[in-house]
Amino acid sequence: MTLHEDEIPVDEGLVRALLAAQCPEWAGLPLSPAGGGTDNTMYRLGADLLVRLPRTAGNGESVRKEQEWLPRLAPRLSLPIPEPVHAGTPTEVFPLVWSVYRWIDGEVAGPETVRDWAAFGADLADAVRELHRVDLMGATRGDGLGWYRGGALAPCDEWVGRCLDECRVLVGSELDIDALGAMWRAALALPEPAGPQVWLHGDLKPTNLLVRDGRLHAVIDFGGLSIGFPDAEHAPLWDLPPQARRAYWDALGLDDATWLRARAWAIAVGVSGIPYYWRTFPAFVAECRARIAAILADADAR
Repeated sequence: MTLHEDEIPVDEGLVRALLAAQCPEWAGLPLSPAGGGTDNTMYRLGADLLVRLPRTAGNGESVRKEQEWLPRLAPRLSLPIPEPVHAGTPTEVFPLVWSVYRWIDGEVAGPETVRDWAAFGADLADAVRELHRVDLMGATRGDGLGWYRGGALAPCDEWVGRCLDECRVLVGSELDIDALGAMWRAALALPEPAGPQVWLHGDLKPTNLLVRDGRLHAVIDFGGLSIGFPDAEHAPLWDLPPQARRAYWDALGLDDATWLRARAWAIAVGVSGIPYYWRTFPAFVAECRARIAAILADADAR
């Protein structure tokens, strides 16, 4: 599945060649596809390992970030996060960095895996609070840790406006794009966040939250790791049921302005994903549509 014009194709033969050249002790282990998101392709390696390869050169920078910072963050966090065990180097056939990680057992958060959504929301809030309290260890946004989701909304207004227009054509018959635009503009009118900058996961959607025995067990995919304002960190809550969202808000005690800015970030990510992946990644488009529908459904809730 190719999602980007500048994507580097990956298959099992390429992965085995990389393993044989750089970590031959694992080259003979069973290898099977383990899914893939918008930024990476993954293969399970044996019973205990995961190979993760960036789709584009830009995604390669995210892999470098994980290799550098996840080992420093892991001892400071209660939940398991990915553990890099090999930092792959570029080759002629795959000119990007890549990684091998320890496999983390668990199932993606969803109605069949989560036992109590309110408890899940509270657990997620605890994990976010803990991450945001981790010392920056001297790092700044200038150290390759600056991402648009950790900044202000205003610089995104132009492209969000274009995406809203595209969504009006693609899904305007089923989703109230004008209402989304009004919510976006209302958040733009708010003061910009003024609190301290913190560590951000950047993409806490359900597919990056692993569940065991009905409870939140691990957080994966730190490709969006950055330092910045926390508003956008809360945006994926609209991918969760309302009871999880309410429990999360209550546990963190977020104020109304933060809630409105977080919702605006949820709108931005949702409306940009629909047109970009319209022809290439229908499952992701469905996720974005569901997020937008949830935003519209509880537009007046808090």
